[in-house]
Amino acid sequence: HDDLPCMDDDDLRRGRPTTHRRFDVPTATSAGYQMVMLSARVLAAGAARLGLDAQRLSAIAVELYRAAGASGMVGGQVLDLEAEGKQISLAELERIHRAKTGVLIAASAVIGATAAGADERTITTVRGYGEHVGLAFQIVDDVLDATGTSNELGKTAGKDAAHQKPTFATLLGVDRAQAEAIACTDRAVDLLRQHGLDCRVLEGLAKFIVERDR
Repeated sequence: HDDLPCMDDDDLRRGRPTTHRRFDVPTATSAGYQMVMLSARVLAAGAARLGLDAQRLSAIAVELYRAAGASGMVGGQVLDLEAEGKQISLAELERIHRAKTGVLIAASAVIGATAAGADERTITTVRGYGEHVGLAFQIVDDVLDATGTSNELGKTAGKDAAHQKPTFATLLGVDRAQAEAIACTDRAVDLLRQHGLDCRVLEGLAKFIVERDR
């Protein structure tokens, strides 16, 4: 849906034609809606393989669909579209992307912790980690869009400028934006360490977020 003409109108995704270009807009729209139902089936199948009880599965489902819905990704996308061609503050831009990207990445961390039977203190900690990493991911995405090529990114470069979208790269400049992304991931890792969570996988993920090139 993010690639549809009514949103980002992108021709490429991971180096291949986007669904509406490969097929057509109605097919892409229908496929996106059906993926929502498919996600519920995948979630239920994964919970069954892990032997999770109904209460834990319910908590995971609520976390996922709140993050994906109006208070998360969908709402953030609406704010993102409304901001096109406008001058907004850094705080407003952060609000957009904490909803559009940060909440969903935070949910990924929370879902893993919930599935593992973590206590509330741990879940709160990894949620904070995910929020910081999610914001870093979006900042890096903005920088790559401004500095990379379509071949390097596997998607159309420069589309933010073409759509007159306010981004971290335009508000802060590339160098300051990169520094802020690193600061976000440092805060994420520090939060884990402050609460005694020694998790090299999460630390490695935070490092990957700021070092990725696509």
